[in-house]
Amino acid sequence: MRKPPLPTGAGLGLRRPLMEQLEASGCAGIDFLELAPENWIGVGGRDGRRLRALTERHPFVAHGLSASLGGPAPLDFGLLLEIRDFLDQHGVLAYTEHLSYCSDDGQLYDLMPIPFTEEAVRRVANRIREAQDVLERPIAVENVSYYAAPGAEMSELDFLRGVLDEADCGLLLDVNNVFVNATNHGYDPAAFLAGLPRDRVWYLHTAGHYVEAEDLLVDTHGADVREEVWSLLAGAYRLFGERPTLLERDFNFPPLEKLRADLDRIRKLMQVDC
Repeated sequence: MRKPPLPTGAGLGLRRPLMEQLEASGCAGIDFLELAPENWIGVGGRDGRRLRALTERHPFVAHGLSASLGGPAPLDFGLLLEIRDFLDQHGVLAYTEHLSYCSDDGQLYDLMPIPFTEEAVRRVANRIREAQDVLERPIAVENVSYYAAPGAEMSELDFLRGVLDEADCGLLLDVNNVFVNATNHGYDPAAFLAGLPRDRVWYLHTAGHYVEAEDLLVDTHGADVREEVWSLLAGAYRLFGERPTLLERDFNFPPLEKLRADLDRIRKLMQVDC
């Protein structure tokens, strides 16, 4: 498996409501930034210049939203070429996508789960290899949250391992998604982490979620990271060693100082538990 150069430390997702604060502070206390290329491709004018100023000064990784790696429709090679050019233009270190699908005849505007079957493993792995060829770089896929598993013939862990091996790609390990899925579907999150291939884990995500009920959590990226997820993140460092880790926050933004404090907590966990 090829592996791109990766940043180190603790990063933050770039969101437009945070831009002014990030520019004013010079991104102090933030080791790297992550963006979704689809939100920035073709953006010019003032916002385009602001993005360029950030990518020239700070390490960036990209997390795609629309490649629909598990979708029924053919891959959108035009979009992949646009993403490739954007990554090259801004010197983005690494590219990842969701192990899900979000389109058929049109955009579904949600991340839909792929059936956990051997056939799906082979099909998705082939599409990941195709995407890597077009992008001219290795990619990692993210384990996603899901709320139903129709047609499942294998476990989530076996499906994920199968795709990683068949596609020979990396894993963007979302620790909050592991906790959410484990709660909703009744498995042990620590055992799930222990079953993952260590050498496939490129970097980590952590985030907050919404508690609908004791047995129903909703992945939102709109709340603080819960203590149970912090504990699981510490366990991930013990298993996989130090890995760059991104704090995801998409709305309900606290003051930037609170986000920086969370990044400090991530770095401290790395030092203690790696």
